[in-house]
Amino acid sequence: MVQTISSQDLKNLLDGDSPFALIDVRESGEYNATHIPGAALIPRRRIEYIIEDSVPFKGTQVVVCDDDGRRAQLGAGTLEKLGYTNVSFLEGGTNRWASNDLPTEWGVNVPSKDFGEMQEVVHHVPEITADDLHQRIENGDKLVILDTRTPEEYHNFCIPGGRSMPGGELALRITDITKDLDPGTTVVINCAGRTRSIMGTRVLQRMGVPAVGLKNGTSGWLLAGYELEYGGDRLELPEVSAESRATAEEYAVRLASEDGVRYLDIPDLQQVLAKRGQESVYLIDVRTEEEYKAGHIPGFRWFPGGQAVQRSDDIAVVKNATYVFCCDGTARATITASIYRQLGHENVFAVDGGAPAWQAAGQNLETGVPASSLAGLSAAEASVKKISAQDLNANQPDLVLFVDTSEDFSQGHIPGAKWMTRSWLEVEIADTAPKKDASITVTCRDGRGSTLAAATLQGLGYTNVMALDGGMAAWKKAGLTVEEGLTGIVRPPSDINYLGVSRSYGEMMNYLRWETALGEKYAAD
Repeated sequence: MVQTISSQDLKNLLDGDSPFALIDVRESGEYNATHIPGAALIPRRRIEYIIEDSVPFKGTQVVVCDDDGRRAQLGAGTLEKLGYTNVSFLEGGTNRWASNDLPTEWGVNVPSKDFGEMQEVVHHVPEITADDLHQRIENGDKLVILDTRTPEEYHNFCIPGGRSMPGGELALRITDITKDLDPGTTVVINCAGRTRSIMGTRVLQRMGVPAVGLKNGTSGWLLAGYELEYGGDRLELPEVSAESRATAEEYAVRLASEDGVRYLDIPDLQQVLAKRGQESVYLIDVRTEEEYKAGHIPGFRWFPGGQAVQRSDDIAVVKNATYVFCCDGTARATITASIYRQLGHENVFAVDGGAPAWQAAGQNLETGVPASSLAGLSAAEASVKKISAQDLNANQPDLVLFVDTSEDFSQGHIPGAKWMTRSWLEVEIADTAPKKDASITVTCRDGRGSTLAAATLQGLGYTNVMALDGGMAAWKKAGLTVEEGLTGIVRPPSDINYLGVSRSYGEMMNYLRWETALGEKYAAD
């Protein structure tokens, strides 16, 4: 029987310094609307996919919450089945928490966005408006526009003429970018909204490199009535010269001193690695994906520096844990670690010398990307029967369920299928399939989530359940008929929180107002 925790006891936990994780298992739209400060978003349907990275030590105290306790109890039960030994769920959920006059907030990745707004207000980070930038482009002014989002985001859409420069690479490569520029050239930093452009500009400000951030990013550009460029291909990063590396490393030494970043030599790192069986330790390699694949320290997972800053609460799920960052020296790891220190995390380290130091100490590096495992999948596969796309097409069951996101469902599902998120499966299946002997086939994108869902249905007493082998990918590969749209949804979707240009103009404006408002308390101070 999963234990409960009261709102007051959870508040005491949040106010303390013991390692613990508070996990909100609702969907992203619900979480965005309101959540408890400090709660990490892991929708219930995603637990098996990411929990072992999110909470690496299974003895960690974990509190699960939702709005009213129903999904939280189910999610807590899933964690216990996966071997987590200290799990409880919030009694009455966020509804009772709020009714007890305890604080809530809205938005996603709030710690990082709040920090970015504080940086802009306190340090007067320079900016440029969309109108000003557009006029300068029209005038033919000398500009270098650096997009600090991921390469994938940049390729989707960018400011015309901009080039990709992920935020974690900025300090390491800025000397090479600027050393041959004509006098009077303006360096412009942008993202899709505010945080990454503010943070990138702030990094350069601390380095003493003149730059301005594009106010409100590509969203502000669109709202001002200007066109974006789609399919940008200026993705290649400049080679790092000895001069540029030395400048970045010198900056990192200063950051470590000013912000309290500690370094681990290889023997120290090995001692930390040995503790992974007793506590939650996060090992993050912040280099580019290509560098990571070429060789990384075993146990470190790839999370590029700019994203590790932008999505700090997606990494630091366990509060008061240990965070170790690594690169190929000290610069990129230290810069990321310094921001985690400024965010209030205590046990933050950078590997002195990075992956090359590990190799120089006679240790082997791993190459490629570690194979991802899905917690609980092997056990589910042992009990769930699979059906091929051809056999399913020839023998339609009483019910076809699609259990990935509503967006995935709308982009293509088996004709007549019903969409039901795994998060609500136990609660809602009885209304859709009241007879336990009904023939049910479960589908998803690739067959994994549907296998987990089919095992859940078996546990509820359904006796004629199968999963589509290979999921919708196999169905589409077989050339079978696909239906698009949201016909067949069981409940209004709340699982997608649209970002960037996927938002309407009104949603963009509301988001930017919210983000800017985060800084108002710092302006008042």
